[in-house]
Amino acid sequence: MEEIGVVSRLEGIMALVSVERKGACEHCTAGTCDISGETVSIEAVNEAGALVGQRVRVQFKALAYVKGSLLFYGVPALCLIIGAVAGREFLADRFQGADPDGVAAVSAFFLFALSFLLVRVVLRRAEKSVRYQPVVQEILDD
Repeated sequence: MEEIGVVSRLEGIMALVSVERKGACEHCTAGTCDISGETVSIEAVNEAGALVGQRVRVQFKALAYVKGSLLFYGVPALCLIIGAVAGREFLADRFQGADPDGVAAVSAFFLFALSFLLVRVVLRRAEKSVRYQPVVQEILDD
């Protein structure tokens, strides 16, 4: 996935690039953009050495995007299922007199909520890593 935009600010090896806002921005989970107004500000690694005011091509690494989406959606869904099965099969016997389905529901939602904390910690670490950041690939004009 790539976007074309204008470099608005430089901070060390990072460039803040303003691109036109798209409909897909509403549902994005990458967390690398500042969505406000008609433009979106993307923080990207400035590999091309662009300067403020230059039009550039920003590349999002597809594998990082897929991994992030899978982590954000897949892990909580998997934890919900595991929690329900574990609650029904293992925890229901420990709570005599309790409804096994109720125990399964409580354990499922507990593990589901816990998974969001885990995902948050992992995504915070990943967003600090340069290999998961968008990259300014090319300067389109001088």
